[in-house]
Amino acid sequence: MIGGTLASVLLQVINLYGMMIFVWAIFSWFDHSRGILADIYRVLDTLVGPFVGLFKRFIPRVGGIDFSPFIAILLLQLIARLLF
Repeated sequence: MIGGTLASVLLQVINLYGMMIFVWAIFSWFDHSRGILADIYRVLDTLVGPFVGLFKRFIPRVGGIDFSPFIAILLLQLIARLLF
């Protein structure tokens, strides 16, 4: 039963991290240079920026659109599916 609980917690962490990447990507569309949005974006960038940055090195922008957050979320979901 403990293994099931640990697996459930790990799955929730993966889902939360994916949501953080999604919010970080949405925030990048708006002006986040000042105020509360700047603080939130700075925290999210510290947490998810390095992970998404791994994909930015290999995936070029297409038509000005950065697909690296999308690929990062897909990889997290693939890991979750393989683990569970």
